[in-house]
Amino acid sequence: MSLEIRIYGDEILREASVPVEKVDDEVRGLADEMIKTMREENGVGLAAEQIGRTEAICVVEIPAEYDTDENGERINPDVTMPLVLVNPELIEASKGTDVAEEGCLSFPGIYAPVQRHVEVKVKYLDLEGREQVLHLKKFVARAVQHEMDHLKGVLLVDRMSQIKKIALRGQLKRMRQETQERLGAA
Repeated sequence: MSLEIRIYGDEILREASVPVEKVDDEVRGLADEMIKTMREENGVGLAAEQIGRTEAICVVEIPAEYDTDENGERINPDVTMPLVLVNPELIEASKGTDVAEEGCLSFPGIYAPVQRHVEVKVKYLDLEGREQVLHLKKFVARAVQHEMDHLKGVLLVDRMSQIKKIALRGQLKRMRQETQERLGAA
């Protein structure tokens, strides 16, 4: 059974994460549950805040077909999926950016064009507690940036254009109200 995904309007989504002091069996268990939940919800990424936790941990799993170029070659051949990032930190970002549609498990049914760096370099701890550095490109880089935003309390709605926010205003307001009512009843 998957963990409950927190939906827009839940205050925990706005909380900044707390660094993980030690990668231990509890952290590895949390990562495993997050991966299971992400898969069951058909997501490509999940941050701890999205399941009501505040540890600085996120998971990403991009299907191979989304990480290939026009010649069928892997864009990020050194990246093993699923990717678990503990205490991730952006240490470098390309000047080049692109805009693409993004969705989010915490905003069911909502998609918006978001501008992101095309390439990033990320430092993080792996599940053995070892520091790693990855150079990520394209869709994998986009997904990691999205999940790292969650760890800072930054949401999809914060990355939308003003025009998109206006277009989705009613839907976002309803989603926030329904979440707050559900939480108030709990």
